[in-house]
Amino acid sequence: MREPRLGDDIDDFCVRCKRVMNHSIVSVINGEPAKVRCRTCHSDHDFRREQPPPPKVDLRKQAAFNEVLKKVDPSAEEVSVEDPPEEAVAEEEDAAPAKEPAAPAVKKARAKARK
Repeated sequence: MREPRLGDDIDDFCVRCKRVMNHSIVSVINGEPAKVRCRTCHSDHDFRREQPPPPKVDLRKQAAFNEVLKKVDPSAEEVSVEDPPEEAVAEEEDAAPAKEPAAPAVKKARAKARK
């Protein structure tokens, strides 16, 4: 494969589009693309070699969620940051009872606060 040049098309993960898209090489260092520009949204970013960035984990949010979960169901296991199995998600959707949201009261309170 030939050495990459400025303006060449290359596939990379776009941080704005959140998917692998076509990019143009903007800068090259030591024969490797350093910066690229998305041809869809025109954002410039470092060349990521088609790898999405690692997910952001807020440990405080996770700890607060586990605390609330323990209050609701003390026998429940702590939830990790990893995605749940597809079977568990499907079971939760089937078992979830239909609830009427209490949104009208919240909307009225917000409308009064705005005035």
